[in-house]
Amino acid sequence: MRIAILDDYQNVATEIADWSGLDVTVFNEPLEDPAMSLKAFEIICIMRERTPFPRELIEQLPNLKLLVTSGKRNAAIDKKAAKECGVIVCGTRSPGHATAELTWGLILSLTRQIPAQFRNVQEGGWQLGLGCDLRGKTLAVIGLGRMGSQVARIAQAFGMDVIAWSRNLTDSQAAEQDVKRVEKEDLFKQADIISIHMKYGPSIQHLVGEAEFALMKKTAYLINTSRAPIIDTTALISALNSQEIAGAGLDVYDIEPLPKGHPLRSAPNCILTPHVGYVTKETYEVFYGETVDIVRRYLAGETLTVMT
Repeated sequence: MRIAILDDYQNVATEIADWSGLDVTVFNEPLEDPAMSLKAFEIICIMRERTPFPRELIEQLPNLKLLVTSGKRNAAIDKKAAKECGVIVCGTRSPGHATAELTWGLILSLTRQIPAQFRNVQEGGWQLGLGCDLRGKTLAVIGLGRMGSQVARIAQAFGMDVIAWSRNLTDSQAAEQDVKRVEKEDLFKQADIISIHMKYGPSIQHLVGEAEFALMKKTAYLINTSRAPIIDTTALISALNSQEIAGAGLDVYDIEPLPKGHPLRSAPNCILTPHVGYVTKETYEVFYGETVDIVRRYLAGETLTVMT
């Protein structure tokens, strides 16, 4: 069977896992016309939500039999349409800690002005401006699940106070993490740094918008390594340009790859990374290693765990 590996931006899939003996075609760039490019393939292996698989696309791929995604969840796949078209959808494990680590890279880059200091030294200068301590500051976590809890523990190691909110978070659940649950409005008012760690769904689109930015301290920072639509990007750009907040660190965007002329690229004190929260050697070893295992098991006629 012909196998497609999509969106291997770093061109590492065939190095990290053993695809020997398989008829594999690797695509390193986003596809302009996925239906045309993929119509000949029986098995397609995808990396997270980089290429969406809505009903319209799935129905244009009559040869598709198996769709394997990295991670146990993928909101960009229409699983109902896949089932109706006879396509098996499977997922791999997702270690998860890499994104929490990147979150702290963004926080430290903002609070200690690391990119600006680096550029200044490169250009022949020396110290530039003042950073700020984390100790004694308040980290606000929106979503205290697996990822948010990891971020909270690191904050506590820095000597920060940690508060949290999500719609279903209880006082006792927060207390188990030595975190204080607060109401949403209080979270935005009290926070020195806000970090978002929620699973995206239509009900939380633009959860952070103009009203929330108005509540934040002018010295506060916003971090998003979760899902872009949770933040109203237009409102964020306005808040940055008007210095309503001190800065932002982003790893996710409404359009990916981020267009070259996008206003976020020139927004003041906004540190951008190209959706690399999970992009580490160790995570890819799990993603691609288990993807190959699923493919080989399918070809051997074994029963697979289907994503629901």
